[in-house]
Amino acid sequence: MRILGIDPGYGIVGFGIIDTHRNNAVVDFGVIETPKDMPFPERLSRIEEGFKMLFETYKPDEVAIEELFYFHNQTTVIPVAEARGVIILTAKKYCNRLFEYTPMQIKQALTGNGRAEKKQMQFMVKNVLGLEKIPKPDDAADALAVALCHSQINPNLNDNMI
Repeated sequence: MRILGIDPGYGIVGFGIIDTHRNNAVVDFGVIETPKDMPFPERLSRIEEGFKMLFETYKPDEVAIEELFYFHNQTTVIPVAEARGVIILTAKKYCNRLFEYTPMQIKQALTGNGRAEKKQMQFMVKNVLGLEKIPKPDDAADALAVALCHSQINPNLNDNMI
């Protein structure tokens, strides 16, 4: 099974694709970036186009996305939520199996500690996937963590499907 993990954002959106039939082998990872000076609707369109390309190229069987958590900066939470909506809608058009996980669930699945630090998460992503170095940028490593979390939780036994 091919899983697309997503770390939502609007300036930088992380993605990570793993293949569970090949022992969670990394298929691809990276980010979709939108320039700060680009009008917001165009940024959303660029995110949609980026995900269309990912779905058409890699044809994931399931999609796992990180839930939004409370932001201290209220001006950031709304655009991230809007970008997340575009991502979910695009994913739903290409793949009917979407799941979401909280940051705590992702940390718990990878480290056994729901309050793990970012460096510990990155270390576990690198080791679990057998990579030589920690994936960069951080958003891509976070997206791979989401995909790994999903691969470790049986989708038939949880209520994370959206």
